[in-house]
Amino acid sequence: MKLIAGLGNPGGKYAANRHNIGFMAVDEIARRHGFSPWRRRFSGEVAEGRLGGEKTLLLKPMTFMNESGRSLGEAVRFYKLAPEDVLVIHDELDLAPGKLRVKSGGGHAGHNGLRSIMAHMGADFHRLRLGIGHPGDKRAVHAYVLRDFARADRDWLEPLIDAIAAHADLLAKGDFARFMNKVALDTRPQAGKGHNHKD
Repeated sequence: MKLIAGLGNPGGKYAANRHNIGFMAVDEIARRHGFSPWRRRFSGEVAEGRLGGEKTLLLKPMTFMNESGRSLGEAVRFYKLAPEDVLVIHDELDLAPGKLRVKSGGGHAGHNGLRSIMAHMGADFHRLRLGIGHPGDKRAVHAYVLRDFARADRDWLEPLIDAIAAHADLLAKGDFARFMNKVALDTRPQAGKGHNHKD
């Protein structure tokens, strides 16, 4: 069994925040792949289904970001999962908006959700890091992550969330290289739209 957790803060006022991109991704995975309705469990909300033949539990901690580990820890202990069966989807300041990387293990780079998860279950889980960009000043980070995505962000945000959901079966299988490839193909700027893209 695989556990895919999306990080965010509960409640309507946070729903469109940059910090909530993890919630957005697991919501779309659940919708796209016909998972069970969300229900309260493990200090969070869970939906059950299958991805690529793998029984998969989607989890949204409802503890607020800095206590995310409490929710993941409960689920991991209940199902007796190994850290490598867990993938956490979260916002990443150090990646440009719309960029993504898969990482296994490592530090938390100041991310309070990851810090909490590591305190509850160690560092050996997988992370899907979704770039939201950096405001440029450390002191502005808190306000930046708790602000809604700008309207212009929708141009990359919606295709990215769609592509993650479309290829979530590869995430569940741990086929991260193919997942990254497929998402890159789905989200690359379309030629012939009258834009000049310089990479």
